[in-house]
Amino acid sequence: MKKTLFDKVWDSHVVRKIENGPDVLFIDRHMVHEVTSPVAFLGLKNRALPVLYPARTFATADHNTPTVNQHLPVADPLSRNQLKALERNANEYGISYWGLGHQKNGIVHVVGPEYGITQPGATIVCGDSHTSTHGAFGAIAFGIGTSEVEMVLATQCIMQPKPKKMRIVINGSLKKGVTPKDVALFIISKLTTSGATGYFVEYAGEVFEQLSMEGRMTVCNLSIEMGARGGMIAPDQKTFEYIKDREFTPQGAAWDKAMAYWNTLYTDQGAAFDKEYLFEGADIDPMITFGTNPGMGISITKAIPKASEIEGAQSTYEKSLTYMGYKEGEKMEGKPIDYVFIGSCTNGRIEDFRAFASIVKGHKRAENVTAWLVPGSHKVLNAIKEEGLLEILEEAEFKLREPGCSACLAMNDDKIPAGKYAVSTSNRNFEGRQGPGARTLLASPLVAAAAAITGKITDPRTLI
Repeated sequence: MKKTLFDKVWDSHVVRKIENGPDVLFIDRHMVHEVTSPVAFLGLKNRALPVLYPARTFATADHNTPTVNQHLPVADPLSRNQLKALERNANEYGISYWGLGHQKNGIVHVVGPEYGITQPGATIVCGDSHTSTHGAFGAIAFGIGTSEVEMVLATQCIMQPKPKKMRIVINGSLKKGVTPKDVALFIISKLTTSGATGYFVEYAGEVFEQLSMEGRMTVCNLSIEMGARGGMIAPDQKTFEYIKDREFTPQGAAWDKAMAYWNTLYTDQGAAFDKEYLFEGADIDPMITFGTNPGMGISITKAIPKASEIEGAQSTYEKSLTYMGYKEGEKMEGKPIDYVFIGSCTNGRIEDFRAFASIVKGHKRAENVTAWLVPGSHKVLNAIKEEGLLEILEEAEFKLREPGCSACLAMNDDKIPAGKYAVSTSNRNFEGRQGPGARTLLASPLVAAAAAITGKITDPRTLI
């Protein structure tokens, strides 16, 4: 029978099928952080259960880590207690733990690929919705809840109904100034934030083949924002070159054995999907969001649509614009901004900082702009320094922060003030996402850089 990539990976991990119920799925890699794990570990303790496979479990501190002064005690009591709990639980159960100050520390979905924990054909879970990032390697990766974290710790399995299958094909090539972030925001604007609910998405076509691995991670990361359970891209030579010789990837004969399997990971010709979409790369422009969900995005050169042009409740649409302080028909280009944020599990990788630096080089940060530049890991932080990007950033009057998620979800003191506009390379623009009353505009690193030096929403193509 013809199988999709998703079918091949899912079916090979089914331990047991429950009639008229979910599948029992074996999990190859379990990523753990400090927010969703404390209650799960408490559940193990109350039942006197061990972690079944500590070697398949990896813990890193990221959500509660402040992006400045990580050498000092964490001031916020909630963050401090959760970080201490993760360290204590990881040590007690023999799990690899990369805490603050550790050279491998960073955002969970950045460090997983960096160290070869993420591999083709694997099943990967984490108590975080953006686990879909790892699907860029041809893995099935999805976020889970606290009770499911406990289940995986105890059994290395999870009970899951098999999602339906969707394929999104984008052919052709991207225009100058259009990035993987724009591709993802374009797709979400077309499908809406619920358009892929109940599906696992495979991205295929020439545009995705042309993307780097980091670009593919950005696209897969945002799969969850259109309601998908996850997203994946078939592994190819780029994938294999990226992961080869990393710390946790197979070596020697084991590598050859793994490659024999990985080379079978593609969708068979004629395999059926439940739903398919086809787009052209040339139709995608640099994108910007104007509302309070990631689906409310448009080309940076376009005007905010009228409520009558949008499917869904008009009252909700109007409420969103009121929160953002915008009106129907207004142009986004030229609107003033206050903050710029580059980082997160979506755009905190070295390629993102290269893109940002390429725009700000030779310019100065706009006086009205506060900029938060947050690498996704210490490995990214070191690369920024080694490649000379730090000099470019500092000459343009930008300061580099330390790795973590804090500025993405308004933890510690990393909060955008109420009413302020932030051009953000993150993944969510909900009300209050980056601070109570803060207004977030999702965009690519190029758009963020253009805004940072002009003080307003600017098409980056005018600066390239």
